[in-house]
Amino acid sequence: MKVTGRFRMLAIAACIGMLLVLLGGALVTNTGSGRGCGDDWPLCHGKFIPAYTIESMIEYSHRLVSGVVGILVLAAFIGMLLKYRKDSTAFKEPLFYAGGALSFTIIQALMGAAAVKWPQSPAVMAIHFGISLIAFASTLLLVIWTFRAKRGTPASFTVPSSIFPRVLAVSIYTYVVVYLGAFIRHTESGGGCLGWPLCNGEIVPEISGATGAVFVHRVAAFILALSIAGLYVHIRKTSHGDAGLAKPAAWVLGLVVTQIFSGALLTFTITNSDLFLFTNLLHNLIVTGLFGLLMDILIRSWRFREGRGR
Repeated sequence: MKVTGRFRMLAIAACIGMLLVLLGGALVTNTGSGRGCGDDWPLCHGKFIPAYTIESMIEYSHRLVSGVVGILVLAAFIGMLLKYRKDSTAFKEPLFYAGGALSFTIIQALMGAAAVKWPQSPAVMAIHFGISLIAFASTLLLVIWTFRAKRGTPASFTVPSSIFPRVLAVSIYTYVVVYLGAFIRHTESGGGCLGWPLCNGEIVPEISGATGAVFVHRVAAFILALSIAGLYVHIRKTSHGDAGLAKPAAWVLGLVVTQIFSGALLTFTITNSDLFLFTNLLHNLIVTGLFGLLMDILIRSWRFREGRGR
């Protein structure tokens, strides 16, 4: 097995680019620039170079970055496909990552085009962020694999069979919590709960409208933190000192705690539009890294689980 430095740099470029696409989409939503190019796609108001307005430049820049990243992801997939044809056993796993990145990038682009041509409901638009999250996670997994394969075949280890179902449950729940956050963003419900940790000065506010949506998201995030803490403890307890999954699990635990406090920061800056824009992007950045690392734990807990193949 041989992974060239050139391919590794391509994978890193695709991963960074996908992160920019994800954050760019959040920026478009937060600045209300989704209609910056009217109903035109891929042109902007019928032009290759749009008129200079903040909304059109933000929307068109997002499209431009997405197009460049799409080319990078396609190149990474083709490069990995060529390697797979030479050694299907060694390159089966990274081909899965590269193929996933390409597939979800295409879905993401089509959903973005559909949102421009036919305005979608907030519930559908929130899925767009979820698709972007999976696309980024796929590129991140490809990057992680290239570094593990830098010195030959990535090391394997035995993972207790009890870990995988726990990670799977936490991963699905994480996606649900992320979707709730995206839904709040697309419905502009962030002001439903003022103050933190209390919601409008109450421990349990009236569960309706924007207040109900934000409060449910807060409670769900707290339960997620407890779930990830429990997962980390279980991995440490059952892995017999093997740091194969313990280290990324510790990172995920640290990120979910950081994410909760970044949510508090969102609440404190919601009345300042300039600061709120940056705290919102920070909130998205943290959960993106959290989800990507969680996917790495999920896949490795499945691939190296006890009794696999018997």
